[in-house]
Amino acid sequence: MKKVFYAMTGIVSFLLLAFARLSAQDLSSATNLLRQEYNLIPSHSKDTQYYKMESRLQKQALDGTIKGVDVYRLELRCVPSGDSSRGDEFTCLRFSVQLNSAKEVSIPSLAGWKYYFLLTPNARDKNGQVFGIDHAKFDRLKDERGNLLPIENTYHVYNAFIDFHAMSVFAERTAKDSGVQNLNHIGDKIVHRASYSQAPVNLGSTVAEGSYFRNGEVTLSFKGLGLVNNKACAILEYDSGKSSFYMLMKPIGNMEIPTKGSSHYWGDIFKDLHSGWIQLAVLHEIVVSETTVGKTNNVVNTVIERSIRIQNVHP
Repeated sequence: MKKVFYAMTGIVSFLLLAFARLSAQDLSSATNLLRQEYNLIPSHSKDTQYYKMESRLQKQALDGTIKGVDVYRLELRCVPSGDSSRGDEFTCLRFSVQLNSAKEVSIPSLAGWKYYFLLTPNARDKNGQVFGIDHAKFDRLKDERGNLLPIENTYHVYNAFIDFHAMSVFAERTAKDSGVQNLNHIGDKIVHRASYSQAPVNLGSTVAEGSYFRNGEVTLSFKGLGLVNNKACAILEYDSGKSSFYMLMKPIGNMEIPTKGSSHYWGDIFKDLHSGWIQLAVLHEIVVSETTVGKTNNVVNTVIERSIRIQNVHP
């Protein structure tokens, strides 16, 4: 413990010494940089973007015992569109799943799948699908060995695409006020327009209509400046507590498995101040749920800790 204390003391001393060595002119320049007004909604550059995303779901018993870790990996290519009414073209280059200690397997039906993403005011397309992500594409997914993916895992595959594009909800201009466009100085903070919004999460024939995820109050703040991929970025911090959800799964026939629960998620987004593209995004989430199983109405309580990392790997 003493070694840690001495190490921290040394770091603090080093930082204080570094600041002490700055000239008055350097300090003035640094202060101006921190106080100046920034435009956090620059027009996107037109060059193709590549992203890698990893989602980790850690299941825990109520006593804290880790019951398993599932990992979902997604690789996406984005070709900016010249047609603002259509949205950018996204292609899933690869999707793989690693369930607990099993070998990582890919999902062949998703490789090469193209779709268009357009951020609309209510985040739904004319068919009621969130971000225009086609539900049918995720019906009865099979891995590279031909094995059918369990319903729960199929949903998390679908949700990876939703989570990826949800970062744009916070990082891009909203149709009205209460969006990133209202953050101009480091330290600015708003209650985001996504607060208390509710999105459907029904998926094909296995997750019934009426299933939903509802945000609590969502705050967004201009946290500071950072450097990612050698690009100057605004650091945006988002936080949504008191979120809730309800899912009604129908695995076979008339069998119904309802699940209700709550969520608290938060994280940071690093947005390039020049090109407008997200360079890095991270999310952390704690999910507590209650599932009713079988005719005897047995209740199963679950705690899941999720972590997501999205990295821009544009060459």
